[in-house]
Formats: sequence, C-alpha cells, structure tokens
Amino acid sequence: MITLTFIAPDGTEIPATANSGVSLMEAARAANVPGILAECGGACSCSTCHVYIEGDWPAKLPAIGEDEADLLDFAFEPDAQRSRLSCQIMLSDALDGLRARVPSQQG
Repeated sequence: MITLTFIAPDGTEIPATANSGVSLMEAARAANVPGILAECGGACSCSTCHVYIEGDWPAKLPAIGEDEADLLDFAFEPDAQRSRLSCQIMLSDALDGLRARVPSQQG
C-alpha cells in the first residue's frame, strides 16, 4: 500500500493510501480530496486535476508528456518545476510518501 499526503490550499493535510497501478488522481478522488475536479475522468483532456508536487518528488516522477505539458498551460498558476496533472502520475511503490498540494482553484 502506498501512502500519500494531499495538502489543501489552506494547509490542511489529507492522508491517503492507494494501490500501485492507480493514478494519483484516482487516489485523490478515493480520499475525497477537495479541489481535484477531474472533469475528464483521467483522459488527459482538461487541467482540473492539477497539483503541485512537493519537496524533491518532482525529480522522481516520469517526464511530462507533450499532452500534459500543453494542458498545464491552462492550469491555474502553473509552476514549471512542480505542476503536474495528477491523472498522468501512475503510482508505484517508488512513490510511497509522495506529497501533492492542491491549487486554490482549478483552471
């Protein structure tokens, strides 16, 4: 089981767990994380599952694909170093402990 922490815009930490092979977006929805709208359901066709990856975790994630990069242009206040679409991050044991901050609004 992978442990995760989502951080709400007000700083509230929301602990979550997930199995390997599910997306970070699916883990957020299962944990009822507010602010993860995921309007496209994980099809990488909107930017409403945008998160900021905390700490040194961005360097441990797979590279951003072209579709994700294009959609991040529509995200609220994207950060070139930390912004990701949570639907594009597939969880594995290597991501145990990942921390993701939810923006104050979605794009």
